[in-house]
Amino acid sequence: MARFYFHMRTGDHVEIDTDGTELPGLTTAKDEALQSAREILADAIRASRHPIDAFVIADDSGRELETVSLKDVLPKGLG
Repeated sequence: MARFYFHMRTGDHVEIDTDGTELPGLTTAKDEALQSAREILADAIRASRHPIDAFVIADDSGRELETVSLKDVLPKGLG
């Protein structure tokens, strides 16, 4: 198991995840980010507010491994 950090980016601002989550690998971390992105986007639509732009998945050393944009969860043609 590895620890992954899910930083939230909005424009130039990044909210750092200081706790992280232990997961079996990057594929699982990306799946978690996609699921969270769907939930955040749905909540933002219901509340008529702008959601975060993306999750930045990082490892223990702070290295960015993957970026999951909220646009990635929109149906084709809406992003």
